[in-house]
Amino acid sequence: MSALLKLDGEITKKVRRDARAASRGVQGRGVEMFKERISAEAEDLVANLFPQKLSELDTFLQEECLNITDLVGLHSDLNIPIPEPVLITNSHDNALDNGKKRKIAAEEEQCEGTKVYAFLNGMVQSNPKLVALIERIKPEIRTLMDKCNTVKMWIQLMIPKIEDGNNFGVSVQEDTVAELRTVEGEAASFLDQISRYYMSRAKLVSKVAKYPHVEDYRRTVDELDEKEYLSLRIIVSELRNHYVILHDVITKNIEKIKKPRSANTDALY
Repeated sequence: MSALLKLDGEITKKVRRDARAASRGVQGRGVEMFKERISAEAEDLVANLFPQKLSELDTFLQEECLNITDLVGLHSDLNIPIPEPVLITNSHDNALDNGKKRKIAAEEEQCEGTKVYAFLNGMVQSNPKLVALIERIKPEIRTLMDKCNTVKMWIQLMIPKIEDGNNFGVSVQEDTVAELRTVEGEAASFLDQISRYYMSRAKLVSKVAKYPHVEDYRRTVDELDEKEYLSLRIIVSELRNHYVILHDVITKNIEKIKKPRSANTDALY
């Protein structure tokens, strides 16, 4: 009986070992399939998509929407009217106004909730011309970030294990990865810049609503729109330049990137 139990235990252990080995085999094939997919996709990006994006963005830079010389045409109406000024003629009127103010203040104290600005003409819209440009540029920024991440992963997966000897090819791989990481970070900063523009403009519009008679606030909104337009053009130019530089760096060093250590070099050590 004990012999049967011992045999049964050995069979169970063998089945478990075989199952674990099979599981490791499946996982290993999954990793290899992922590497092959990333490799094929990244090589296609460098060979085809990068030159295509370079051409598209260069054409975009030549379009009329990015070559406006008279920036006054970018200004948009804030739709915030300037109220009529209140004139005080004598002390009697002033006393009446003070009485009204006290009454209004007492009524405000009785009201609950958060105070908000009332825009008599409805919502104050963003600058439509800049919004149209931003909505066209943002997908290009996200595309660059995504494709840089794919190519970066491809190169990182080809970095060999750490060994003594000639590691010049490995340093080329690491430098290329660093360049891709830098481009990815700069692209992310472009998105942050757009968000900060909207926030800054919203604060200025609130100032215009609070102080409608102050012309400087209105002019500052126009100046901010002009500045953002110039920044958007620079962003498109930088996106194009990033594709050019990455394509140039990778194609020039493709042999070292794919084979950082040659067979002859390995035989010497």
